[in-house]
Amino acid sequence: MKNILVVIIMGFLLPNIGFSQSNPKVNGKELFGDITARHIGPALMSGRINDMEVHPTNSRVIYAGTAGGGVWKSNDAGTTFNSIFDDYCQSIGVVTLDPNNPDNVIYVGTGETWTRNSVSVGDGLYKSVDGGSNWKKIGFEKSERITSVLVNPKNSNEIYVGVLGALWGDSDVRGVYKSNDAGETWEKLLYIDQKTGCADLTMDPNDPNILYASMWEFRRTGWSFESGGSNSALYKSTDGGATWNKIHKGFPDGKLGRLGIALAPSNSNILYTVIEAEKDEKKGLYRSDDAGNSWEQLNNDFGITVRPFYFSRIVVDPKDENVIVKGGLFGSISRDGGKTFKSLGNMHSDIHDIAFGIKDSDVMYVGTDGGVYRSWNGGTTMEIVENLPLSQFYHISVDDATPYNIYGGLQDNGSWYGPSSSDGGVEARDWNSVGGGDGFRVLKHPTKNIVYSEMQGAENVWRYDVDKNLTKTIQPLVTKNTEKLRFNWNAPMALSNFQPDRFYMGSQFLHKSEDMGDTWEIISPDLTTNDPAKQEQENSGGLSMDNSGAENHTTIFTIAESPLDENIIWVGTDDGNVQVTRDGGKTWTNTVENIVGLPKNIWTYHIEASTFNKGSAYVVFDGHTMNNMNPYAYKTTDFGKTWTNIITEDVVGITRNIQEDYVNPDLLFLGTEFGLYITTNGGKNWYKFTNNMPSVAVHFIDLQKTTNDLVMGTHGRGVIIIDDISPLRELNDEVLNKDVHFFVNAPTVINEESGFTGGFGNETQFIGASKSKNFQLKYFLKKRHTFGKMSLEIQDMLGNVISEMGPGKSKGINIVNWNYSRKQPKMAKGKTFSFSGFTTPQVPAGTYKAVLTKGKETYEHTFELIYDKDSPLNEADRKLKNETIMLLYDMTQELAYLVYELDEMIAKAEADKNSKMETKLNNLKETLVITTGDNYVGSAEPQLREKIGNLYSKLVLSYDKPSPTELDNLAIVMERFEEAKTEFSKLKKKFKSSEGIAVKTYQEFLESK
Repeated sequence: MKNILVVIIMGFLLPNIGFSQSNPKVNGKELFGDITARHIGPALMSGRINDMEVHPTNSRVIYAGTAGGGVWKSNDAGTTFNSIFDDYCQSIGVVTLDPNNPDNVIYVGTGETWTRNSVSVGDGLYKSVDGGSNWKKIGFEKSERITSVLVNPKNSNEIYVGVLGALWGDSDVRGVYKSNDAGETWEKLLYIDQKTGCADLTMDPNDPNILYASMWEFRRTGWSFESGGSNSALYKSTDGGATWNKIHKGFPDGKLGRLGIALAPSNSNILYTVIEAEKDEKKGLYRSDDAGNSWEQLNNDFGITVRPFYFSRIVVDPKDENVIVKGGLFGSISRDGGKTFKSLGNMHSDIHDIAFGIKDSDVMYVGTDGGVYRSWNGGTTMEIVENLPLSQFYHISVDDATPYNIYGGLQDNGSWYGPSSSDGGVEARDWNSVGGGDGFRVLKHPTKNIVYSEMQGAENVWRYDVDKNLTKTIQPLVTKNTEKLRFNWNAPMALSNFQPDRFYMGSQFLHKSEDMGDTWEIISPDLTTNDPAKQEQENSGGLSMDNSGAENHTTIFTIAESPLDENIIWVGTDDGNVQVTRDGGKTWTNTVENIVGLPKNIWTYHIEASTFNKGSAYVVFDGHTMNNMNPYAYKTTDFGKTWTNIITEDVVGITRNIQEDYVNPDLLFLGTEFGLYITTNGGKNWYKFTNNMPSVAVHFIDLQKTTNDLVMGTHGRGVIIIDDISPLRELNDEVLNKDVHFFVNAPTVINEESGFTGGFGNETQFIGASKSKNFQLKYFLKKRHTFGKMSLEIQDMLGNVISEMGPGKSKGINIVNWNYSRKQPKMAKGKTFSFSGFTTPQVPAGTYKAVLTKGKETYEHTFELIYDKDSPLNEADRKLKNETIMLLYDMTQELAYLVYELDEMIAKAEADKNSKMETKLNNLKETLVITTGDNYVGSAEPQLREKIGNLYSKLVLSYDKPSPTELDNLAIVMERFEEAKTEFSKLKKKFKSSEGIAVKTYQEFLESK
């Protein structure tokens, strides 16, 4: 009985074991194999930069630490940058080079330090000792935000770290730390309390024992921000951090906020600080000429005092203590020691960091909300770095065009749409603006060429007619019948799956329009908690008022109409409610109390209504605004009466979005603060996807139904696409335990497009990768093939070999690309090469098979190639085209063999000193191939090889059937070839030699290298 019970229990458990149990050694890298993400940017609007760092001795080397896109390095003075930190946290606070070994030793402190509402979070301090090729975490895992790393220029083992710490809650991982062993161990030197962190830290380069630390008391919630308090202060140490003293002589009375600090490298007695004070007239720039013993206020301009929590960076020209630059809305530069300022040159607003060139102070590098800019004339004019794809999407969507377009809104960079793929790559000029301000949701009308977009807080919601270039604002407005509307900073919009002109928006109410936003009706009560304590945004900011709308709370944040029933609508709020209506808004049920283990009032970040079951939906919650960094995702199958947790310990990072596959309900995609996770068994096991996918915050995911492409809007690396995720639908225990499994291929459309792409001017730009148009053979290997023969052939259905391919041998999913072409024809040898020799003819549409030989086993997989349904050619045209091309293909190879034989005869005649025959043979050869000149300026008269080859390549590269003119030309070429063969036959009969000539057979010749 006991054994029977065990069998029954195992019968229930086995179907749910999942891949990780069946194959305990597998990881995401192995599982996903060759399935790889591609990045399309864009970079024309780039993204926020947190920190700039210049190499202390090599003016060509520059580093950029970005808000959400990792660390980038330039080796050409900022002309182009390359990512060097993809595998780690992409939110960067500071980049520091060891001044004693700057080519090799780099420190990266993670966690953005400009503490706006949408900042990401860090996970510690990293170190590289090989110039950024490899990295090791060396502590501060719970720091969240590191502002400063200083290395003693006289002792590389001595390192100081300034930790700002947690933004959303108390933390004792704050203050100033020191290591005496290059980061192996750490000692806390300066700590105030759990709410006060180190906002800035600097060292006197002439005396490394002298340190200055800015300590800042601050706190943000989802509905407010408080900068400043009695614990904010500026400290100085003269003994390497052992003791600290406030240096406030000349400071304003009362509470202080964020304090920037900068020391003049050319005169370390001169210090600058920018002070956030209680009284507006006491805010601004202060200077000390006696190493901080006393201070004098110099400037109180708006450009100096604006938004101190966001703009507190001060940078001093290393060669002139009177030239200083202050971050701000537009950035300000002073050349008289801070008495007067003027704006920097025209560039993106919101300046966060500035670095001067080490040899020439007229060279400046500026980090903004829109990327990195360079100046060659002291900040008067600025030019953007064009290859930094750091755009920060809040939301993306796709349409059904070919290629499909991607729509999305960007942090501080408006709203845009652009193609998912483009000939020559997705360029900056492929992107189109459809909105201003901070961009959020962007949605394409299902049937009309109309785009909806919005800016922060639904201040403007636009309906843009793309064809007519007409724009109208359509946001819901307060009427005499409605109360004040509360819109989230990232206000939700949604389209109906049933009525193309139906459009939803959320405030505290759900609004519905049946005429594309011209008129609105409210179809719900207040669906939030309506907590008045969370609705006092006019008091937000602390010492400096900061009511930008970013803290608007108790609002609707996500809307999901069921794709199966227009009366079922899900709504999630930023204060934790999960509401559902089943009658089009007449009645609502709040289901959040049914979610076991969920913290109260946690942000409902995204709801995904299932395409398989009316009662099914997924919801992800984000608790980071309550200092809760745990991931949360749940599923219901009964309209929210019960919920199942689908998060496992495999998932790291707060959750932002979830996407259900349209074919396999167990295939789910989860966007987190640290990247993409995928499950193939409904959430029992999750695998992090890392194939060309950085650990970037994935804010939104969409799945393009026609192409099966997974499209991600990331907050720091732009749009990232995984082309054709359909193989993941087949992964189950049966497949994963097969030695070889071929994934199903949809018919591949043969690409016959031909056009022109101009690459001029793109030399320094980021170009997004385009989707492959090749046939892709995808198969799974249970184990990596390491021993024995493994080969792959493409054959027709009669078994004739068309192409030999290099097989993928890795464990997991392998992808082999074939451009549905035959081998290049064997070309006759001449003095010059023939460009037609690089032209491969496409095979005709039809059924083919891939034959994989692995050791003694052979596996076959059939697939289909089809023509574009919009092709202008009919079947007869196709037949004529293919037959003509193959006729020329065969002629090309026959000529190559003839010339090969001819060369062998010439060599023999020369050896036999038969000059008369040698001359006759060479005379014939000169009519067959070019024997003089070069491939450029010394081009010779084209001969038979060129005439055959040129016509051959012309037809191969054309979409069309041969024209009458081309067929006439073919007749001439064929006639000349026949004459050449006749002449060669006569010479062969006359050719006499004391020894025979050993020549390869025609087939041996074709197969030879």
